[in-house]
Amino acid sequence: MGVSGPIRVVVAKPGLDGHDRGVKVIARALRDAGMEVIYTGLHQTPEQIVDTAIQEDADAVGLSILSGAHNTLFAAVLELLKEREAEDIKVFGGGIIPDEDIAPLKHLGVAEIFTPGTPTSAVVDWVRANVRQLAA
Repeated sequence: MGVSGPIRVVVAKPGLDGHDRGVKVIARALRDAGMEVIYTGLHQTPEQIVDTAIQEDADAVGLSILSGAHNTLFAAVLELLKEREAEDIKVFGGGIIPDEDIAPLKHLGVAEIFTPGTPTSAVVDWVRANVRQLAA
């Protein structure tokens, strides 16, 4: 991973969920904050997301999941990153995720979960503070 230049974030919609308004808003906010954002589009498999993250030399992967399959999809992405020796890529996510699922997801290795109504500025600030510092 390079430590100079803008933070690179792959933003993805895994699974069958077809609602992408929220992920596009987050992608735009991160881009407006000076980050490089690679949006993979709808209906991505965990394998496609991890391949993209590695190919793009991403610092982080942001997953947007509204379908209810968050436990399975986050686990699959984390496991694939581990298999590919790319665990330095932080995984965060958002969407409709029940409160009782957040702690187990963080225990699995999801760095942060953002629920509906989170201001975009909170996501930008978290990425800046937790992914890596922008080069001066």
